Amino acid sequence: MSLSPFDSYRPPEEPRRGKRRSPVRGAATGAARSVAALRGSSVAPQEPGGRGWLNRDGGGRREAPAVPDAEFSSYYGQPVIKPIPWEWPIPAYLFTGGLAAGSGILGSGAALTGRELLRRRSRIVAVVGTAASGGLLIADLGRPERFLNMMRTVKLTSPMSVGTWILSAYGAASGLTTAAEVARLVPAQGWGPISGLARVVRSLETPAALGQALVAPPFAAYTAVLLTNTSTPVWFESRRHLPFVFSGSAALASGGVQMVLTPTEQARPARRLAALGAAGELVAMHQLEEHLTREGLEEPLRTGEAGTRLRLAKALTIAGGLGTLLAGRSRVAAVASGAALAAASALTRFGVFEAGMVSAKDPKYTVGPQKRRLEERRSQGQVGDGIVTVG
Repeated sequence: MSLSPFDSYRPPEEPRRGKRRSPVRGAATGAARSVAALRGSSVAPQEPGGRGWLNRDGGGRREAPAVPDAEFSSYYGQPVIKPIPWEWPIPAYLFTGGLAAGSGILGSGAALTGRELLRRRSRIVAVVGTAASGGLLIADLGRPERFLNMMRTVKLTSPMSVGTWILSAYGAASGLTTAAEVARLVPAQGWGPISGLARVVRSLETPAALGQALVAPPFAAYTAVLLTNTSTPVWFESRRHLPFVFSGSAALASGGVQMVLTPTEQARPARRLAALGAAGELVAMHQLEEHLTREGLEEPLRTGEAGTRLRLAKALTIAGGLGTLLAGRSRVAAVASGAALAAASALTRFGVFEAGMVSAKDPKYTVGPQKRRLEERRSQGQVGDGIVTVG
């Protein structure tokens, strides 16, 4: 019986000449030959690399390794990209940012049309939403000074850097408009320095409201750019549609909240904005789903927690949008419809966020679209332009 199929015809190892053999080495070789003799085979010669039959690292000349050779089978099932370590503060930040942006537009419009109650409450919601957005962003960063470090420079190629400045500019404008509402409570005469400060704040109200209205649209849409600028498959492939989805979501959220907070006789602009946002979000979301279906990425949006949230969001958006038609006559309908629209906006943000995280964890959502695009180019006669080779 031999140790391997090759031991039966390998010639014995010839002793080396011209060098003095070490007693230890000679003893090891002798022991090897004794074992081979007992098993009915000769000692196999050493390979050029020093590998023999006794062990894989030198034919008995060195100590055998304790760890066996690694056996690689497959990388299938392991993520190709690393999921972004974001948790619930980020989708909450997406929602509060959109709510604050839409409320700023409503407040500026109400100031132009003389709707005092709608103007005041929209501005309050805008500043509260902006403060909540900053708090959630800082909570995700871990330490407040990290937010300040992001403002040391302006990097136009970084959505995070640009978004930080948009958030700061919008927060400053919202703070001034809200301060103007507080200044109206101060008497024009009396109270010394406080009265003078109130007059200064009121003089800045118009430029602050104009700035708030100008910064609000990018504030509502930049969070979508922030997501789509990553390598997460669902987010990246949504780069042409997600800004429209988030803009519509911001409009229906802010309009819905004001339908709840503002009497129906002054909430007409809020109802119109909510209805427009609901229609826009439904159309944009439908186009997004069709595009992801063509890319083979529709599954994360239709299954699991993300699919449940997005289906519920769609139902609430339709119900709330139809409810805006009755909200002008019934206060109960206005409150119910507004609450449904605000909840739909939050569910949309959380659903899109969850779908992206799921697509990052499963490699098929990363490799599948790449293979499909490579095959399309090959079918068109383009070869040799792929980074990877598809067997």
